[in-house]
Amino acid sequence: MTCDSSLDKLADRILDGGRISAAEALRLYRELPLSELGMLADACRQRKKAAAYEGRGNQIVTYIVDRNINYTNVCDVYCKFCAFYRTESDAGGYVISHDDIARKIEELVAVGGTQILLQGGHHPKLGIEFYLGLLGFIKTRFPQVNIHGFSPPEFCHFADVFKMPLPEVIHRFKEAGLGSIPGGGAEILVDRVRDRIAPLKCKTDDWLHVMQCAHEQGLRSSATMMFGHVETVEDRIEHLQRLRDLQDRTGGFTAFICWTFQREHTKLRAEPAGSHEYLRTQALARIFLDNFDNVQASWVTQGPKIGQIALKFGANDFGGLMMEENVVSSAGTAFHITLDEMRRLIAELGYEARQRDNWYRLL
Repeated sequence: MTCDSSLDKLADRILDGGRISAAEALRLYRELPLSELGMLADACRQRKKAAAYEGRGNQIVTYIVDRNINYTNVCDVYCKFCAFYRTESDAGGYVISHDDIARKIEELVAVGGTQILLQGGHHPKLGIEFYLGLLGFIKTRFPQVNIHGFSPPEFCHFADVFKMPLPEVIHRFKEAGLGSIPGGGAEILVDRVRDRIAPLKCKTDDWLHVMQCAHEQGLRSSATMMFGHVETVEDRIEHLQRLRDLQDRTGGFTAFICWTFQREHTKLRAEPAGSHEYLRTQALARIFLDNFDNVQASWVTQGPKIGQIALKFGANDFGGLMMEENVVSSAGTAFHITLDEMRRLIAELGYEARQRDNWYRLL
């Protein structure tokens, strides 16, 4: 593969299914050409998916028909990378009504959707009754729809506002209808970075603790990374290491998704990471996260064409149809895709496009 025999041996170990260290991951990132890193990631994808879906996993790329619903945009953590939030006194702040959420879910169900991604700002005055009432309303009205809701920073916020132990909050939400937890709010799981971009948001150990508590209660979750701002490549790898370590302990993560920071209308100024860096980072994640079954392409931030290419750089899932997206689009990125286009992009690479649920079961 290269002129460096030690690097060739490392590549051979990866191809044989061996685990790599953080130092070896950094070396791959810095020394391998993008094409070779992509080939290694694709080989890892093939090995991981070979036995899935009755042995047809290598031929299948999955997607989910979902809708992102933000129940409030009022937030008091003022992240520098966010253009979506409003303060309580700002014009345009809102809290969703049951009628509005019912209308949105009805539109989702009408096109065969199976899941809502329910997230919002850290509203300082909404009590537990609001959230349990909202969950109960959705689950009663739409029992067929999975509620993939409330990221770890939100749960940390809930425990503080409700003055309730975190495991009890998660238990109450699960009993009310919560089906799974998204991996939002991870950004970079290194406190030095978090202190710069979101000093009022939960710390690394808090984020991981929420996920561990959720997994212990039988709730699966995704894991994410937003990169391309103030972090280093070493920080990204530390982030991946923390995810891999927790997955070793709980096995509760369903998938990993990464995307690049979108800077328009935000207070955080950073040169945007390009498609090359996105593909390199996703490929490295697929190689390093050997205990994750699924890696999802991020067409929402990269665009449909790069999302398609990402399927050759370790991703086996094209993500969600995302009938509605408000947070990333507030920061200047507004890619849209139809279900037919999603299936076509998958088929163009020779894969079979199949709809899935949150647990990666084919529908």
